[in-house]
Amino acid sequence: MGILSGLRSLGLGSLENVSLFEEPKKKEAEKAEQAVAAKVEEKDLIYDRSFVCPVCDSSFTAKLMKSNKAKLLGTDPDLRARYDGIDAAKYEVVMCPICGYAALMRYFTGITSGQAKLIKEKISQTVRIKPYEGETYSYEEAQKRYKLALVGAVVKHAKTSERAYICLKYAWLTRGYVESLREEEQPDEKLIAELESQENELLENAYKGFTEARQTEMFPMCGMNEVTVDYLLAVLASRFTDFDVSLKLLGSIITSRSANPRIKDKARDMKEHVTREMKKHQE
Repeated sequence: MGILSGLRSLGLGSLENVSLFEEPKKKEAEKAEQAVAAKVEEKDLIYDRSFVCPVCDSSFTAKLMKSNKAKLLGTDPDLRARYDGIDAAKYEVVMCPICGYAALMRYFTGITSGQAKLIKEKISQTVRIKPYEGETYSYEEAQKRYKLALVGAVVKHAKTSERAYICLKYAWLTRGYVESLREEEQPDEKLIAELESQENELLENAYKGFTEARQTEMFPMCGMNEVTVDYLLAVLASRFTDFDVSLKLLGSIITSRSANPRIKDKARDMKEHVTREMKKHQE
């Protein structure tokens, strides 16, 4: 007689021989299935938004990230946010597929008639854009969009900070591209080397641009306050071995009355890192 015998009289005969404890292997298999089912897919974290181009008045759609649904995993020292299942940098640029006008989302509609005229004359008349029908943006597609945003910023004489911000975001995209390639079974090392060189060049331009913008433009800058920009500049200065500049900026953040405790802690950690790097270079 089993310990569950008698359930038949309760109308539960099919459960008389049920196992009280699952087999370990069965449990592991079910957990693995649940993990696969729970894995976030990039396509579920984006949506199509309608736009009207401020340059040519064409209607089109662009893919944007659902920021309220993407899970933040952490932040790189240069403020690049990392999310579960999606590279946010791929969805930062809005591009009109008709005239080729492209810009970071925050700047897309903020264009004067004079700037629109310059875009039409120097980009729209010769640009050729192939239709993109992918479910999500590939890194190659995102790169194309950033290139158009960057050249568009130059053509329309955008603020130095805007150009620097595009370079920064483009560098983040390039870093994400490298990370995705390294996950492949046989990574394309040549392409990775090219992308790493490109990221370095983009960050160098971002450093140069933000340094200039900080001296000539008002805050907030690209949505960042002065403390945040100073922290970003300190990180970039360290990358390019301008250690004195980096330490000076970090020191100003640590002693600032307006800086919040969180960024002060980040500045202290970065100061320790910069000090170690400086000693290495002096040895």
